[in-house]
Amino acid sequence: MIDTLNLPVGAIIILIIILLWELVWKLIGMWKAAKKGSVAWFIVLAVLNTVGILSILYVYVFSEMKRSPKRKSQKVRTKSRASKKRKKKRR
Repeated sequence: MIDTLNLPVGAIIILIIILLWELVWKLIGMWKAAKKGSVAWFIVLAVLNTVGILSILYVYVFSEMKRSPKRKSQKVRTKSRASKKRKKKRR
C-alpha cells in the first residue's frame, strides 16, 4: 500500500508522528470529558479530527471551567422510622 502512495519515507514518518500525536491528545481529552460527565464534549472529541488542537484546548481550557450548577430542589434527608427503631434497639 505504501508503494501505491508514492510518498517519500520522510513524509510517511511525519504522518505517523501526526497520527500518534492526535491519538494521544484525543484519548486524554476524551478521558477527561468522560470523567467530568460531559457527554457533548466526549462526542465532539470522538468525531472531529483536528490534529489534537481541540483536544488540547479541552484539556487545558474548557475542562477547567466551572460548570454552573443545575438547580435542583434540595431535599433534606431524614432518617426513616425503621432506622430510628433499629438504633433504639441497639442501645
